Amino acid sequence: MAEARSAGRLIVSQETRPYLPPYLKLRHDAGRNRWVLLAPERILSPDQTAVSVLQLCDGKRSVEEIAAALAKEYSAPVDVIRKDVLDLLQDLADKGYLKG
Repeated sequence: MAEARSAGRLIVSQETRPYLPPYLKLRHDAGRNRWVLLAPERILSPDQTAVSVLQLCDGKRSVEEIAAALAKEYSAPVDVIRKDVLDLLQDLADKGYLKG
């Protein structure tokens, strides 16, 4: 299924199968005991919630599957998780840190 795009912008939906582009790496910084997102000439420090989402962004799982997995893991309502996941992923897509 083709992803929705608006003027070149990825519109993240429940069907989107998000993944990090090759130039971004999610890594654990053992020295500081935190996760970082390494981008060209940038280092981002995602919070634990964002890390949980990004670890599931493999290009195979849809946003709906990611939300369901997180809802199960955290014993939370899937509709609440889905909204948070969509908001997070859309923000990352808008910044060029996510493909789908």
